[in-house]
Amino acid sequence: MSSPDLASVMVEGPWSHREITANGTRFHAAEIGEGPLVLLLHGFPQFWWSMRHQMVAIAEAGYRAVAPDLRGYGGSDKPPRGYDAFTLATDVGGLIRALGARDAVVVGHDFGGFAAWATATMNPETIRALVTLAAPHPLRFRNALLTEPRGQLQASGYLLGFQRPWLPERQLVAHGAEQVGRLLHAWSGPGWPDDESVRRYRAHMQIPHVAHSALEYYRWLLRSQLRPDGVRFARAMRQPVGVPTLQLHGALDGAVLARTAAGSGRYVGGPYSWRVVEDAGHFLHEESPKAVSAEIVHWLDELDRSR
Repeated sequence: MSSPDLASVMVEGPWSHREITANGTRFHAAEIGEGPLVLLLHGFPQFWWSMRHQMVAIAEAGYRAVAPDLRGYGGSDKPPRGYDAFTLATDVGGLIRALGARDAVVVGHDFGGFAAWATATMNPETIRALVTLAAPHPLRFRNALLTEPRGQLQASGYLLGFQRPWLPERQLVAHGAEQVGRLLHAWSGPGWPDDESVRRYRAHMQIPHVAHSALEYYRWLLRSQLRPDGVRFARAMRQPVGVPTLQLHGALDGAVLARTAAGSGRYVGGPYSWRVVEDAGHFLHEESPKAVSAEIVHWLDELDRSR
């Protein structure tokens, strides 16, 4: 865990680092606070550190905040397969149980949000409530790709580029993972990323096997659409999410359009709240950390008062 390759993810702070075994996989995670469990799931091209602001705010509000590296990322295992929605949902449920909790509030950004939506539908007993950041419901995202060629499909050109074998991995890590910095700038609003974030995320992408694992998520997402596993996933996701759900999205998101995410409420059967964070893009939780953290903490307080 302390090898030079992984030094970039062992960031010091008010949290502690630990290993968790779930679903036959070893996960690295950062943890802070005591109380009901809130599990925070990062997205591409980041690692657990992207949730640092929310972790601290949530812990100060009286919760136990745990942010793992998803499989294939950071200090977690990087198996050759298992980047499909079914495995990710089992990972999330397994992490919650391995942390000694019956259920948890799950906060997910980007692909972490995709995993959170999938878990809330396929393993609903493990999810107390759901918060998604820059992450439309999977069926809403698929529909937007098919019906909005000049909208979400055009914005998702990167998704098509990631389908090629091996070349995208090489491009991601070339010249010190320079492409990671370009993606962070392209998908965010003005004023972000800062130099530290670019440095950390570029260093993280150069950990052996991270680039390939990260791209496997995107490859399953697109290639499964017409395969039996993709059809089975779409059928499963038609079941409405029954837990309270808060959906936050940056108005300037250059990767997933706000209007794409806005249609996700139709797939939620429980209490649902939608918030747009102005002047923020795809990485809203880092671009506007105080605003996003305040929205989440206020919503958690309301959730607990209503129980």
